[in-house]
Amino acid sequence: MKVDLIIENAHILTMEGKGVGFIPNGSVAVKGNIIEAVGSAQDISRDYQSDNTIDAANKLVMPGFIDAHIHTGIAIFRGVAQDMSNWMQKGLWPFMKHLTPEESVKGSMVNIIEGLKAGTTTFCDYDGRMDLIAENYKRIGARARLAELVNEIPDNIGDLPVGELYPFDPSIGQTKFQRNLDLYETYHNSENGRLSVILGPHGPDMMSLELLKEFQHYGEKLDTKLHMHVAQGDREIDQIVKRYGKRSIDFLEENGFLNERLIAVHLTEATNEETERVAKSGAGMIYCAGSIGIIDGMVPPVHHFLQSGGTACLGSDQAPGNNCNNMFNEMKFAAILNKVKMSDPRVFNATTSLRMATIEAAKVMGIDGEVGSLAKGKKADMIIINLQDPTFFPVLTSPIRNIVPNLVYSARGHEVETSIIDGVVVMENRNIQTIDEAAALAEAQKAAESIAMRSEQDILNAESDILNMVREGLL
Repeated sequence: MKVDLIIENAHILTMEGKGVGFIPNGSVAVKGNIIEAVGSAQDISRDYQSDNTIDAANKLVMPGFIDAHIHTGIAIFRGVAQDMSNWMQKGLWPFMKHLTPEESVKGSMVNIIEGLKAGTTTFCDYDGRMDLIAENYKRIGARARLAELVNEIPDNIGDLPVGELYPFDPSIGQTKFQRNLDLYETYHNSENGRLSVILGPHGPDMMSLELLKEFQHYGEKLDTKLHMHVAQGDREIDQIVKRYGKRSIDFLEENGFLNERLIAVHLTEATNEETERVAKSGAGMIYCAGSIGIIDGMVPPVHHFLQSGGTACLGSDQAPGNNCNNMFNEMKFAAILNKVKMSDPRVFNATTSLRMATIEAAKVMGIDGEVGSLAKGKKADMIIINLQDPTFFPVLTSPIRNIVPNLVYSARGHEVETSIIDGVVVMENRNIQTIDEAAALAEAQKAAESIAMRSEQDILNAESDILNMVREGLL
């Protein structure tokens, strides 16, 4: 049978079955944007022919990573809000209030480039003005699961004293909510299905119950997911208790939100009992190890969520809180932090982390029928990794196989040589084929410097920990 592309002679991780689906000396046949076959190199060469082949000897072929929770729209603030308390109010808000949508888009593109070069092929982006950011994904050729970040919070929220109850402005909420619906109408299943849209309520503390109920209604009407921060910090719990007299999980359960439509992000402040209830409800969980580690110095109860039968995955969150958007980083952090938390080196093994960055992420996001593993009929989204990089040395396949542990604990992302998304080679030999990377970086750098100048007085007024570190010559 004639196909459009054959990747041959590779070590393959299909991520099918309960483990990693390892195939030594395997090949993948692609027709159009669909995987036609995955198997041994001998079988594929016997049954398929192509004028376009990639010799992947000494390389690893696997599904592209799925970053299940990322805010690319604030990537332009990387490095301005870490090692500090009151991360959002004192670190991020002084910059955020000066950000224009056009500047956000420029920073977003650099963030997407960063993830793509580290093997991310699907970005579950969750931010404001996603109608503009979506154009970045159209241009660069990445797969995206988009959600507009919707709340009823005024722009001057950062000026409120820490702990004061947030004011809600319904007009703000309705404007953003309509943008989410318009985004769905315009981009859902566009670009040959490469772009899709779900709903994005910011969090139970960020809007009225009335607006949350609208999300619930449209989630059922459109048969789609709700991507929402849940129990993401003591700030949220404090707001919900003050407003409703109960904690976040109780509030959501009472109002019918704990079900398979909910994608619960973080659960940082959830107790084990609350975590178990969310897991058993059918809701998915996204764990952002690097972000929550840096922002809060905590390890959310993801291990307990998994032990309770839940489906969980990994996300990188945002550059000003995590500082990098690289799924290799998230896999390593997730495994190590949970081993430390549980005082047990056996928990959260490398396979668990790898699955949570691929097939489990696809399940949580509701796209496992299309991506997350390499199988006949799925979309041709895959990456080719150089196993001859020192970070993979030595490569052993018998009697112990060490490729997966080295992938999770040693690799850094630069080993990804080629990214194929929807059957198209988007990155080859680490060169992105679809956009001018240097020009995108230069534009975003200029925008970042402009924001910093406009934000100076608000930064000084915030008197943040990081500002004092600058004054003391520690940065």
